[in-house]
Amino acid sequence: MEVSYSENPAMWKNSPLGVILCVLLIPAFGLGLVLLLIWYARTKAMKLEIEGRDVILEQGLLSKSRTELSTNSIRSVKVSQNLFNRMFGVGKIEIFTAGDSPEIVAPGMPRPHTVRDLIKAQQPA
Repeated sequence: MEVSYSENPAMWKNSPLGVILCVLLIPAFGLGLVLLLIWYARTKAMKLEIEGRDVILEQGLLSKSRTELSTNSIRSVKVSQNLFNRMFGVGKIEIFTAGDSPEIVAPGMPRPHTVRDLIKAQQPA
C-alpha cells in the first residue's frame, strides 16, 4: 500500500518556548539536556500514518500500541492550532468515529491540514 503521510510529532516547531527554556536550563546541572532527551524520546515514540484507506497511530518505544481506523468509519477530523503552531505549520489532530471522544489524538503533528485533506479525499462522497 502507498503511504501518503508518515510523520512523528514535531519537537522544535511544536513548542519553541520549551526549547528556549531547556537550552537555558542546560547550565543548571544539565537539567535542560535531560529534558531535551526525554522530549526527543517522546516525539519518536509516536507516529501517525495514512496508508491507503487506513489511518494508523503507533505509540511507544519498548511496548507498542497501534490504533487503526478505516477512512470509511471516520466521522470528523478536528485540527487545533495556537499562534505558534500556525506560524510553524504544526497542530493537534483529533479523529472522531462514532462517539463524543476522539479515537486518535496526535499533538504537534506537522502539516495537520494535509492530514485532514488526505482523510477527506479517501472518504466516499
